[in-house]
Amino acid sequence: MTSKQRAYLKSLAQTMEPIFQIGKASLTPENTQAISEALAARELIKISVLNNCMDDPRELAQIVAERTHAQVVQVIGKRIVLYREGKDNKKKILLP
Repeated sequence: MTSKQRAYLKSLAQTMEPIFQIGKASLTPENTQAISEALAARELIKISVLNNCMDDPRELAQIVAERTHAQVVQVIGKRIVLYREGKDNKKKILLP
């Protein structure tokens, strides 16, 4: 992913609300599966890491991205933005 594409995805993510929360139980297989399904449907998602989660948001972002075959767009504070390109005929976001 180029820096121009990453900047474009960051601008799209600014207005988004987080659709997942990672809490005290940290990352469960159910969370990972739900995040993967959301990426398939939306391509770009935002995740919130709650204060009671003891894991580092940057580490969590890398783990989730690895498990869901996504790319980490950014991690700011306790917010994670992930992107996974959709299938050829179902692309929702066209990168510059």
